[in-house]
Amino acid sequence: MTSSPQPVLRAQNIAKSFKGDSESGRLDILTDVNLSIGKSEIIAIIGSSGCGKSTLLHILGGLDQPNDGSVKWGDQSIYDLKSDNLADLRNRNVGFVFQFHHLLPEFTAIENVMMPGFIRGLPEDEAEERASALLGRLGLDGRLTHRPSQLSGGEQQRVSMARALMNEPSMILADEPTGNLDEANTESILAQLFELREDRELSIALITHEKEIADRCDVVYELHNGVLHRLD
Repeated sequence: MTSSPQPVLRAQNIAKSFKGDSESGRLDILTDVNLSIGKSEIIAIIGSSGCGKSTLLHILGGLDQPNDGSVKWGDQSIYDLKSDNLADLRNRNVGFVFQFHHLLPEFTAIENVMMPGFIRGLPEDEAEERASALLGRLGLDGRLTHRPSQLSGGEQQRVSMARALMNEPSMILADEPTGNLDEANTESILAQLFELREDRELSIALITHEKEIADRCDVVYELHNGVLHRLD
C-alpha cells in the first residue's frame, strides 16, 4: 500500500484566546483546531464574520502564535524556531495575499513585488527580472512603474499576488483575496490562482465567504464556535 504524501502544512490541536470583557477575562477564538494541506491542494476555510478565520490563517503562516498546539511546514515545527529564523523560513516558504493588498503606496508595482526578494537577499537585477516576469504573467506588463494609487482594485490584487510569489513559495495563504472585487476581477484572480497551483504545484489555503468559490476548492472547512469542521 502506498503511503500518503507528507503534508506541506499540518496544524495540530491549535487553540487561541484573547483577553475579553467577560468575568473569566478570556475570549476563546480557536479550540483544538486540526487540519493539513497536501502538495498542490487548495483548501477553503469558510465561516461567519469574526469567527477567527483570519486569526487561524495568521497562525498557519507564522504571523501569530497560538496559545497551544503546533504548526509544521513539512517536518519543521515553526513555533520552535527563534523569531529571526521563523521570519526567514516564512519569507522563503509562504506567500500571503490579503483582501486589502497592503501595497506600499510610495513604491511602484515592480518595487512592491521586489521587496520580498530584497528581504531574502536576492541581487537587485535578479529580483527585478523575477518581479517583471511575474507581473507580465499576470497581465501587468504596462503597469510596472505605476504606483498603487494609479492601479485599479483588480490590478492591485494582481500586484499583491505577484509579490506573494516572488520567492517561489510552496504555499499561498489568501485571506478573502476577492472580497473587494467585482465579478470579472474575482474570476480573473481565481483563474490565476488555480493556474498557478497547476504550474507550480502550489498548496493554497483560501479564506472566503462565497460558497461558489469554496465549492471550487479541493477541500472545504467550516470554522464554527472555534472548531474547524471538514465538509464532505
